[in-house]
Amino acid sequence: MKNTVIRYRWWFIIGPIVLTVLSVILLLRVQINSDLESYFPETMPSKINAEKVAATFGKNEPMLLLFETTDILQTETLERLSAIHKELSRSKVFGEVISLFSMKEIRGEDGMMLVDPLIKRIPKTETRREQLRESIRNNELAYQTVVSADFRYALILLKTNNDMTDEVVMTALNEVLRLYPGNEKVLLNGLPYLRNETNFRIGRDIMILLPIGLLVMIAFLLLSFREFRGVWLPISVVLISTLLSMAILPLMGWDLSLIGILIPIMMLSIANNYGVHFVTYYQELNSLHPQWGMQRIVIETLHHLKRPIILTGLTTIVGILGLLTHLMIPARQMGIISAIGVGMALLLSLSFIPATLSLLKKGRIHHEFKKEKNGFFGQMLAGISHLVNHHGKTIIVAFTIVFLLLGSCIAFLKVASNNDDVLPRKHPYNQTIQIANQHFGGTKFMTLCFEGDIQDPAVLKRMDDYATALKKMPEIGNITSLATVLKIMSRAMNDEGTPGYNALPDTREAVAQYLLLYSMSGDPEDFESLVNFDYTRALLNIQFNAGDMKTLNKIVGQIQDLTANDPLQPILSGYSLTEKEMAESITLGQIYSLLFALLAIFGLLALIFRSLSAGLIGSIPLLFAVTSTFGLMGIFNIELNILTALLSSISIGLGVDYTIHIFWRLKAEVKKGNTLPIAIVSTLKNTGRGIVINAFSVMLGFSVLYFSAFPYLKMFATLIILSLFLCLICALILIPAICLVVKPKFLESGKLRR
Repeated sequence: MKNTVIRYRWWFIIGPIVLTVLSVILLLRVQINSDLESYFPETMPSKINAEKVAATFGKNEPMLLLFETTDILQTETLERLSAIHKELSRSKVFGEVISLFSMKEIRGEDGMMLVDPLIKRIPKTETRREQLRESIRNNELAYQTVVSADFRYALILLKTNNDMTDEVVMTALNEVLRLYPGNEKVLLNGLPYLRNETNFRIGRDIMILLPIGLLVMIAFLLLSFREFRGVWLPISVVLISTLLSMAILPLMGWDLSLIGILIPIMMLSIANNYGVHFVTYYQELNSLHPQWGMQRIVIETLHHLKRPIILTGLTTIVGILGLLTHLMIPARQMGIISAIGVGMALLLSLSFIPATLSLLKKGRIHHEFKKEKNGFFGQMLAGISHLVNHHGKTIIVAFTIVFLLLGSCIAFLKVASNNDDVLPRKHPYNQTIQIANQHFGGTKFMTLCFEGDIQDPAVLKRMDDYATALKKMPEIGNITSLATVLKIMSRAMNDEGTPGYNALPDTREAVAQYLLLYSMSGDPEDFESLVNFDYTRALLNIQFNAGDMKTLNKIVGQIQDLTANDPLQPILSGYSLTEKEMAESITLGQIYSLLFALLAIFGLLALIFRSLSAGLIGSIPLLFAVTSTFGLMGIFNIELNILTALLSSISIGLGVDYTIHIFWRLKAEVKKGNTLPIAIVSTLKNTGRGIVINAFSVMLGFSVLYFSAFPYLKMFATLIILSLFLCLICALILIPAICLVVKPKFLESGKLRR
């Protein structure tokens, strides 16, 4: 390796630059995918059921257009709502528009059923306004469904046509709102809006985070190494490996997802690791052997670091590949791309950096490497070594107590039941959710799809019974079905107190008669969101509020219990079910990736150091860090979501590097004939400096995520920094303490596996 790199150094410099240019060209073809539902396999039962229902009734998840004012029945407000309703109804983008102006008033007169618009004309006087208010209160399909009880809010529910893209939907909607301005506050909610906002913010994050990250990293490296080569050499590796790895996205035909934002940030944080160690050891040799030439320093640095760098790179790759066990498609893609990127950084650190460094003049001498000088890092690490050598057993006991306490708090860890928190809490999307949950029964929707003879009174009765039972749950807002409308018809056609009042027809003929009477005065298309044209399929639409997984599971469980013995076996569908399955997949993916990463790292450490005890001791910091992090998440009510679920694989893949470097230097010091306490002092003073710089550069890299537009990414930054800090503390304190107390034989054995 050493002769090859020096002999062919220009090839090792020019080659990566050429590949980088090609990567930039490929990256111009990257597409953004903000559809969180598409991150999971199409084989999910909820997705299959949703497709079955959509084939007949179209998309079931409506968009919510919410208007807020002092009184929604003001003349100018109603005129605006009417104009917007008409414009949206004429649009080819939307399949159905539900608002106050689509609501009907059903009444009986002289044995006839009369169906009139709820708002025949917009009231101009206070008297007519109050008459309309009373009519709305008496209309169960409108009251607290499209207008709030206090008449401060009104909703327009939109169902988009299946073939419309989010961009087309939002363009059409924004154009209508532009055409009809008003004083009312307008808020939006719905999947097209969520995806459109997420799409914009993904692009914004990519454009902002990487430059900020580079500036932060440059400042940190300059402060740490205090010479420019210690900055631009690791940064060059970061840029080249990041661009090469990101180019895999368009090359494989993959889209850039919300999860994909982490890839360049991870590369920014990880790719300079190996360069940092190379520069640190170069500075150490330059200080201790000022008479050596540049090529000799480079050759000696390569000789000393190539095996630990390769092995730490391999363990990082293995840890990250734990993401392949996730069901989330972008998580698996991220695992592949990040593993390749780390591999690229590894190769560049052992070829591009030494090849370039060998062409440079010798840099300044850093006195902190000399025995008579300590410096900040030296003093800090000397203090840690003193603590370890004098209180080894106490340290182990303290870490054990913390591990058990925080580990027990994992029982409080929750899984996110939805993806509402993808956007900030104060975003209009989430403001709509808060208002809808308080005034309209929620923004979550599920449907029960019945297939059979829908006009059969027995079928209608079951639908009505299900609705009655579900309405007893406080989380349920509104439930509508054909049975709901038929009971309204019965109240219009029968006097209060008579047997038929507020009752479903008891024969199929009576059901058909009610529907015929409605069609004579009303429009049969009024029922298109409830039943198909030949009455062979019907929906029970359920609107509810579920802020956590426990509530969602309770509602789904109740529905499944109610319909368990239904001969029609109705299909339950809705995006909330997809979110439920996504949450379950996140939990399983977290467990699988954690087990995979821990077992793989244990095996690699055991193989590298030819000792099971090395695998066991080396896994302790990783297990401590992950367990403590999840325990703290339970304490502070931080949910496991699509991003925090990636935590364990990434932190294990990165955190194991510190342990390997500690083991490697301890073994080298013991081989020199030093006692273990002296070996610990030397290891922490020299290798410890590189580990600390490495660890904090990685943490700083991830801290860039605090500038993200996504709360999920900001929380991920906090948790990964915490986890890596715990890995660092364990490597610098716990691992030396265990080695001092246990005195593992692998530190005194022969050669390491090459």
